[in-house]
Amino acid sequence: MDKSDETDSRTWDQEEAGKESEKKRRSRDFLRELITGMLIISLFFACVCTGGVLYRLYKARAVGVSAQGGRESVVTNDTLEKMKVIEDAVSTYYYYEDKVDAEEMREGIYKGMIDSLGDPYSEYYSKEELEEAINSNQGISYGIGAYISMSKQMNMAMINGVMEGSPAEEAGLREGDIIYEVDGEATQGMSLTQVVSLVKGREGTTVQLTIYREGEVDFQRLEIKRSKRLETTTVDSGMLEDADNIGYLRIREFDTVTVDQYTEAMAELRGHGMEGMILDLRSNPGGDVNAVVEIARKILPEGLIVYTEDKQGVRKEYTCDGKKELDVPLVVLVNEYSASASEILAGAIQDYHKGTLVGTTTYGKGIVQQIQRLDDGTALKLTISAYYTPAGRNIHGVGIKPDVELEYDYEGNEETGSDNQVERAIEILNDEISVENN
Repeated sequence: MDKSDETDSRTWDQEEAGKESEKKRRSRDFLRELITGMLIISLFFACVCTGGVLYRLYKARAVGVSAQGGRESVVTNDTLEKMKVIEDAVSTYYYYEDKVDAEEMREGIYKGMIDSLGDPYSEYYSKEELEEAINSNQGISYGIGAYISMSKQMNMAMINGVMEGSPAEEAGLREGDIIYEVDGEATQGMSLTQVVSLVKGREGTTVQLTIYREGEVDFQRLEIKRSKRLETTTVDSGMLEDADNIGYLRIREFDTVTVDQYTEAMAELRGHGMEGMILDLRSNPGGDVNAVVEIARKILPEGLIVYTEDKQGVRKEYTCDGKKELDVPLVVLVNEYSASASEILAGAIQDYHKGTLVGTTTYGKGIVQQIQRLDDGTALKLTISAYYTPAGRNIHGVGIKPDVELEYDYEGNEETGSDNQVERAIEILNDEISVENN
């Protein structure tokens, strides 16, 4: 603050001296709620190493209690005293003090604690955000009928798929569109959960998305009407026209509905005499671990699918009995947006030499998050462990390098509708099918 600011502040203090005591009295109740909230969320981790890894969060009963491992607690007398100073300053000087919402400020404190970890995958969930996250994992949508993930290059939310016949498709939304704003609110720096919560809303209401589309100079603003509750179609499949013995199956994300959808799609492909399969995991952001494990059990031979290790070195394994192993040649398509659960599946297929990976190096998310519910209906999503492929690879920050590296030809797709990565996959499968038949 320069000298002129100091003078203005002193003058303001003098003019408001008669009001300050009243404001402070009004702020005491707010301060009491604020401090109570901080005491409630003093969360600590305890690891119980019996039959697996369990993380328990509990409420601190006294100020200044040390966290696990002797780490200094963030909730101290000094912390609370500084909060009081900040709260008094807001109450006394903030121009829009009458618009301060105590609950929103408390939520900001909780979110700030998790944001300070510097981990983009760890989040604090309000009650509404927790419900949205649960619905999303179950494949339930109240939104516009689009799949949303994070762009690694832009560090912003992007559209990675549009449902057929959805409001998003009718409005002209396309795969690859970057969501720059939602209803005029910039999304830069927001988590995926935050962006999704803004996009979704009550049935019949509208949302305006400001979209950046590669190759176009101007931003596009699309008004989209939110639809009724939808069950997400996470699996697309069919026999290829140019290769009627090759089946194509795309998994857009891994939700609880994905396993049944995959099973049904495979039954249809086999019914059409499929001799080879293309599994498309491009732009698949991941999702439910249990879902991807169940699908892996329908593809892989007997053995490990994936294992995790926490900070105590405790290991948890997911295995396959090999009784439903895929019996036709397989090619897996991946790209830089294939992440998390899709990397678990692609990595295991590569380690077992069960199929050929074609495309570009994957996203590189090799860590696991777990939702920890709190007593008041809110929750934390925290990174609790790292995962490893059957061969012991942790691909976090590195990604999975495909067996056949091939950049996607965007220009060719725009001009002729061709997909050069699919065409390369067909060539590989035809060679393998020919060898098997001979």
